[in-house]
Amino acid sequence: MKYLKLMPIKPLIYLLIMLMVTTSCKLRKGKTSIEERKVDVAEKKMTEEWVTLFDGSSFNNWRGYLSDKMPSEWSIEDGTMAFTPGEHGGKNIITKEKYTNFVLSLEWKISELGNSGIFWSVFEDEAFPEAYQTGPEIQVLDNKKYADAEVNHKHHQAGALYDMVPPAHDVCKPAGEWNTCLIKVDHKSNSGSVTLNGTVIAEFAVHGSTWDALVAKSKFKDWKGFGKHQTGHIGLQDHGNKVWFRNIKIKKL
Repeated sequence: MKYLKLMPIKPLIYLLIMLMVTTSCKLRKGKTSIEERKVDVAEKKMTEEWVTLFDGSSFNNWRGYLSDKMPSEWSIEDGTMAFTPGEHGGKNIITKEKYTNFVLSLEWKISELGNSGIFWSVFEDEAFPEAYQTGPEIQVLDNKKYADAEVNHKHHQAGALYDMVPPAHDVCKPAGEWNTCLIKVDHKSNSGSVTLNGTVIAEFAVHGSTWDALVAKSKFKDWKGFGKHQTGHIGLQDHGNKVWFRNIKIKKL
């Protein structure tokens, strides 16, 4: 009978250690791959949550206020949404869809001495000929030269919740330059904010007693429908001045 030769103890221990290290590396690699996939999925989900409202090529998501068509004063210029004032005013536009809780992202550029605005919660009804009669406005303005910037001090400057909450900082770029604006409205947390060119410049409640107090101290205090609706259209204003918008997208909260 032949005896089996046993492997020396030291080489055997070395082999076991190598197997353990190799297995551990594979497990770590697999875990990393899973984590990376989770990150990829999260980033993809975040991207998918944003809905493009204007991609530089069509007005498919927009129409005139109290109209089924886009006013001719609005056109597409070099991939931007451009408003050129005509003989008659009131050519405000709104999104076809309504929104309640959202983050709106866009870029705007105003002409020299120009004035415009971004509305939300616009309630469309013939009883209100203008979108601003119901929809609160984030101001778009040439801060340097438009006289409205000096009326009621900062409450009318670019980025202000118009006539209600002034911007904490003036980070607006000069007329003719692009400004990046992020507007958040969340009724679930009763909070709203404006971020202009990367800086949070205004924060405010969006309903309830605090909101009512803001309205009561503004020019809108006796306006029947102003700020009464949590759900409504996003709007862009015809204020009689040339203005451009681009890269408009929205994410529901």
